[in-house]
Amino acid sequence: MKVSVITIFPDFFPGPLGISIVARAIEQDALSVECIDPRAFTDDLHRTVDDAPFGGGAGMVMKIEPIADALDAAGPGRRVMFTPAGAPLSQEHLDRWAGEAHLVLLCGRYEGIDQRVADHLIDEEVSLGDFVLAGGEVAALAVIEGVARLLPGVLGNPSSIEHESFRDGLLEEPQYTRPAEFRGWRVPDVLLSGNHAAVDEWRHEERVRRTRERRPDLLGDSS
Repeated sequence: MKVSVITIFPDFFPGPLGISIVARAIEQDALSVECIDPRAFTDDLHRTVDDAPFGGGAGMVMKIEPIADALDAAGPGRRVMFTPAGAPLSQEHLDRWAGEAHLVLLCGRYEGIDQRVADHLIDEEVSLGDFVLAGGEVAALAVIEGVARLLPGVLGNPSSIEHESFRDGLLEEPQYTRPAEFRGWRVPDVLLSGNHAAVDEWRHEERVRRTRERRPDLLGDSS
């Protein structure tokens, strides 16, 4: 899978891309990541990628020309733009994008991007959450990591994906490891019983309980 990130801050990415699961995916040639700087497609002395908004208002808006040229340079692919006005990023997005051969991630800055980009050049708009960041780079890193771990051969135990949070509309159950008791805090006895059917039942009940308490919006028919 290839990911192209359109960003005016390409130096934001090498560190995070060089560790953990994403680094493993790149080393295994399951993933490649390139950064394309819209400033490379400007022709003025200051490499200007923003301008004042029509109609007035605070801040500056990213211009359409360098963004369009950067998207053209990236080539065909699923184009995603990060914006607070987009749909909330979900596991469903990541599952779907993991099947793409080429994902193009557009990171905005300033007060936003000329609306014609979203109207004519982008396939999807997504938001990392109901808050505002300085730009889309953090969201792009979240997507890259979320997608990388879904690529075949990247995780050491692929079955772990099947039981994690947001599968079947439920949060993941609590996890424990050795020692069985610490400072008087014991691991639930059922996990030490060796009864696999009882363990499976406990895990499902805990997933439902956690989801009901913390994310009741996810339950629906799963309860």
